[in-house]
Amino acid sequence: MTENHPRKAFVLGIDGVPWKLLESWANACELEHIRQLITEGAAGPLQSTAPPTTPLAWPSIATGTWPDKHGIYGFHRLESDYTHRMYTGSDRTRPALWDMLSPAVAGNVPMTYPASEIDGAMVSGMISPSTDGEFAQPPALREAIESEIPGYQIELDWNEYTDSPSEFVDDVRDLVATRRRLMRLLERRYEWRLFFFVYTAPDRLQHLIWDEEVLLDHYRLLDEIVGEAMERAEAADATLYIVSDHGFGPISTFVNLNTVLAENGFLSRKANDGARGSLSKLGVNKSSVLQALDRAGITPDTLVDHLPASIVSSVAERIPGDHGLYDVDFDETVAFAHDPSQIYINDTGRFERGTVSPSDVEAVKEDVRTALSNVTDPETGERALAVHDGSELFESDPTAPDLIAVGRGEYEEKTSVAEDAFVPAGTKAASHRSEGMFLAWGDAIVPGTTVPDASVVDVAPTVLHGAGEPVPEQTDGRILTEIFTAAVANERSISRRRYESVSDGTVADEPSDDFDGVEDRLRGLGYLE
Repeated sequence: MTENHPRKAFVLGIDGVPWKLLESWANACELEHIRQLITEGAAGPLQSTAPPTTPLAWPSIATGTWPDKHGIYGFHRLESDYTHRMYTGSDRTRPALWDMLSPAVAGNVPMTYPASEIDGAMVSGMISPSTDGEFAQPPALREAIESEIPGYQIELDWNEYTDSPSEFVDDVRDLVATRRRLMRLLERRYEWRLFFFVYTAPDRLQHLIWDEEVLLDHYRLLDEIVGEAMERAEAADATLYIVSDHGFGPISTFVNLNTVLAENGFLSRKANDGARGSLSKLGVNKSSVLQALDRAGITPDTLVDHLPASIVSSVAERIPGDHGLYDVDFDETVAFAHDPSQIYINDTGRFERGTVSPSDVEAVKEDVRTALSNVTDPETGERALAVHDGSELFESDPTAPDLIAVGRGEYEEKTSVAEDAFVPAGTKAASHRSEGMFLAWGDAIVPGTTVPDASVVDVAPTVLHGAGEPVPEQTDGRILTEIFTAAVANERSISRRRYESVSDGTVADEPSDDFDGVEDRLRGLGYLE
């Protein structure tokens, strides 16, 4: 291509796709367009972050860096006083694809709220508090969405459908339909070199329903969208990339990490004395309070909307329960879990009520790692957790979590400091796995290429190189040169380029009360894990 006709990239994100299941359906001719992509393009599994979760993985896909460089470790950022706040797109410290390849459209990408002013258009995705305010840029785009897609919404909460899964399937289909209308609106209204659009529906569906017949029906709908993306990419002379942030698989059991830490002497629960003791004797705890409020027609959302965060937090600290922060005695705690796989040593140099000297952190960390690694399910004898050293995963950031503990097989980690370390997963049928998927298709792609060892940080450098653009010097991922034709693979744009950080990691503007409160305060009351 000449400079007058630069190459383009269409990145279609699909949240939570299990590669092996997708591949088997495609091989069985159940998914026509995905089968065509695998045959005519490049395909393979895509290794996620550790832990394999949405807030870490999508920024890693967009920036080509691991969390220690892009700055987002989860949904909630832990502060030195043990409070937490929601991470936002403003916390991302490295440039994303839409900052480096323009004009660009970024639609429904998680962790992009508030929508950035870019050369093009952005509609923020998961963690957006509503479709008001800074949900879309430029501002006229929000008006267009309200006009052309009435009833557009960011998310569905699968927890609200545990008693009506069939209704959930219908509502997920409606959600996909409105999301598809947004994709078409953006593609029609804006010029682009990069079109980056994400569908999160399969993740939500699979959490509640892990039934292959139901899932295949949903993936047939997604396959139609893949076919539409192929048409759009071909018409624009763009290379199409289809990626997922992580995979999925069934779960059966929750492992309460803070309970495990307590049982091994690393964590102390708050004593039920004073007001907490009196309430406990009366059978009053966070769960019973919420149930009573619900019977009175008062929802947790109502509390969030009408009570200041300081009041909700104060109440949460005084009502006994099993919350991983509000019900922990940090003055007597050596290590604790947060959000939900992060393990922190209670370092005196890091936390206001720390108990471990910085010189002892490494030794304590090794003790905690050993204890967590040896946790076995008393009913099955299976090892339940895979434990990673944070300094190895996130080597450039000394403030990163000390350890990462992820459930193995059908175990999922939680942060509760409950009575029992192991509890049934209940209505949650499935959750995240490390193996997502990667597909690429277009004139620049070698047909039938197998990609066996790609990771989420390889996506951004590969997309940039495929578009004839240099790759940032700080990128952790590699260019998947094996997928490209020889002419594209050997281009000089393989050289690196220095990009300035988009943020220094500090928060310039605190999120609004509307945003800051929702999940944070609900967690404080025990409504959310």
